[in-house]
Amino acid sequence: MTSLITNPDLPPLSSVQEKLNASKAESSHPTYLHHLAATILHDLKYAHDWTFLTIHTHSTLTQELLPRPIISGLPPKKVYVHPDEQVEILKAEHETGETILRIPEREWVLPSQIQEKWSLAKLAEVFDALDVVPLAKDEEEESEESTVGKSWQGRNRTKRLLLATVHDDSTVVYYIMHDGIVKPRQN
Repeated sequence: MTSLITNPDLPPLSSVQEKLNASKAESSHPTYLHHLAATILHDLKYAHDWTFLTIHTHSTLTQELLPRPIISGLPPKKVYVHPDEQVEILKAEHETGETILRIPEREWVLPSQIQEKWSLAKLAEVFDALDVVPLAKDEEEESEESTVGKSWQGRNRTKRLLLATVHDDSTVVYYIMHDGIVKPRQN
């Protein structure tokens, strides 16, 4: 752990401040954008139990600099179930009498502040720079297995991300955003 404290009478840095200090040298983006991403990453990891979290600064498709740092990670449970996938799972569960596991998939997370104004053009710029499913640096694509709902999973799914919006009081709200029109969920 690197510490910027020179006065031994001061308390040690918090884990968030250590992450912010460590991330300053790693980004080509303005510091405030990287701090925003680090804050969201901290919330995902410690408040929502996400794993395999990574901050991306370059496009996974073109290797060009992203408009802002983007996070990828694995949530503890599946974030989104496509309505047609939900119907297929319910039919399979009814026919077999067994519960179908809903295995979580890696997700993109777009950090933002409550004061930011998002346009369709700005969101399209982000979506255009991202692959459908984020892969970890040392992870290879999983093989396609015959599973219920596979038509809406992995590379077959619609490109999506979670828009993570931080309020001034540090509350974080997550919205699922899709690239294009998606059939609405049924309750």
